[in-house]
Amino acid sequence: MTVAGTEYATSLFWQPLQNRDDPYQEVEEASSGIMEGADLFCIKPGKAPQFGICVSEEGFRKGMDVAVVALATALSDRSSLVAVFKVENGWWYVCIRNDIILSDGDMLFLNEEDAKSQFESMMAVPDWRRRIAPPEWGYEDTEYPDLEKILARGGKAKLKKIKALRGTKLILVIVVSVSVGFYLLSNILSEIFFAPPKRPPVTVPIVPKAAPVQKLPEIKPWEKVKDPFQVMTGCQNAVVKLLTIVTPGWEIGQIKCSDSNAQTAWSRKVGRVSWIKKALEDSGVKFSGVLYSETGDQATVSLQFGPVAQKKSPPAYATQQLKLILNDFFQGIGQKISMTNSSFTSPEHNVYRSVVFKFSSKYKPVVWRDLLMKFSGLEIKSITYTPSTKQWDYEGAIYVL
Repeated sequence: MTVAGTEYATSLFWQPLQNRDDPYQEVEEASSGIMEGADLFCIKPGKAPQFGICVSEEGFRKGMDVAVVALATALSDRSSLVAVFKVENGWWYVCIRNDIILSDGDMLFLNEEDAKSQFESMMAVPDWRRRIAPPEWGYEDTEYPDLEKILARGGKAKLKKIKALRGTKLILVIVVSVSVGFYLLSNILSEIFFAPPKRPPVTVPIVPKAAPVQKLPEIKPWEKVKDPFQVMTGCQNAVVKLLTIVTPGWEIGQIKCSDSNAQTAWSRKVGRVSWIKKALEDSGVKFSGVLYSETGDQATVSLQFGPVAQKKSPPAYATQQLKLILNDFFQGIGQKISMTNSSFTSPEHNVYRSVVFKFSSKYKPVVWRDLLMKFSGLEIKSITYTPSTKQWDYEGAIYVL
């Protein structure tokens, strides 16, 4: 984006920096394992140092100023902020939590609605020290400072080449190159002056091999995951439908969603089983199944919210990388999460690994949908809503490399 005649790089992918003294190896590993083709990077200094990576083929150039570093250093007096600025070619979204730029917290949107949706999803998170949004959006408790002045007083950071040779590496390459050149030259001279006379080649008869049986490639589990977007959206809609059914004398229990199905049960407090039967029949909801207990004290129903499409969602991170990113992300928004490693062996004896996560929240699935969909390889295993406490329990898995 261009601000006051200066071109700034935005939309970098940000990660925490572990080794401040020699960041290059860490950056190179991320460029090959996290963002394929990334060849430029930038360092954000401070209490929580980070590095951002990007791909020059997408228009980035060595030496470009990095906007989010300038903004983060200029507004460092407040460690957590969510912001959207209107710029010449779109809407620039920034999200910094406890001095950490979130992995997707530096994005230039070309569409205003997309930027607004991203901003709203993070507004649901509490305890922001600063909220910045265009005044025409009409959000309460937001400000809109001058972006030009902010970037002008912020720290300067420029994009650098990831693969550039530095220090001892450069010396090592020169030494190796000279050694290889000397070796090749000596081999050529030896071939010319000391090579033994050539013998006629020995012809070996070729025995035809039987054509191998063609096996169909195994379908990997992440090539057919239930679309998490549809699962979370459909589950919330199903829960709303079930909660609107009026059942005098009967109390609804937990509602559990899995795949494309929601299930719950009503328990009798007073009245008769005919009351719940009539309430369900008059609700207008088309259940996929209704079951009454033998004692007549419970009615269990199933509700399909599908069909849910399957999609390809390949893993993007190794196990430890993913856990680090998830911990960093959930710590940034003040949400507790538990994680465990999981694996299974396919009939073709291939081992597939994933990180299974669980957390509880008062926020609805559509809020978490926009946050969790950023992780490729995501699969939602179950969502459970407890009406008495208004709490949502989420369980999912993210496949790993």
